[in-house]
Amino acid sequence: MKQADIFLAFFRVGILGYGGGPSSIPLVHKEVVDRYQWMNSDEFSDVLALGNALPGPINTKMAGYIGYRVGGALGMINAIFATVVPSIILMILLLTVLNAYKDKPWVHGMSQAVVPVVAVMLATLTWDFVKKSTQSKLGWGWTVGFVLGSVVLLQLVGLHPAFLIFGLLLGALLMKNRKSVPDAVKKVQSK
Repeated sequence: MKQADIFLAFFRVGILGYGGGPSSIPLVHKEVVDRYQWMNSDEFSDVLALGNALPGPINTKMAGYIGYRVGGALGMINAIFATVVPSIILMILLLTVLNAYKDKPWVHGMSQAVVPVVAVMLATLTWDFVKKSTQSKLGWGWTVGFVLGSVVLLQLVGLHPAFLIFGLLLGALLMKNRKSVPDAVKKVQSK
């Protein structure tokens, strides 16, 4: 049953994820966190960050990792298959239809209507992540600082997002290790 759930979850994302990886991320979140509860939002954030740091399409990387985590190697193959096959079928069908009607105004309008929908979906997901991050020990100040710092580095400096994500992950690991070292020292001293 779990393999069927994996297939259905990522098949829905593959079918409905029109617009590429950014439009698929909220759909994956809905399936993995809300519907099947295979992970929580914090774990999903980590998977998303890791997926963004690696090369290749985000949707298949996330499907592979989540499929492996939920259903092992078979789950990974299942999730990637369920993600890729709908895209292949839809690309063949849509490109055939769009090529036949490419000069029609309704095709142009349909293509333009996708952009604001994807923007709203990403903004909603971003706001959910901001709300969750403010509930951490760091609070609003650090959250706003990280958001503003990220915007400056990405937009004004032109830093590649992978470097920013790698730096944030490295910083998080160093902070975690720094906090665990005094705890380990206290345990040794108490013995």
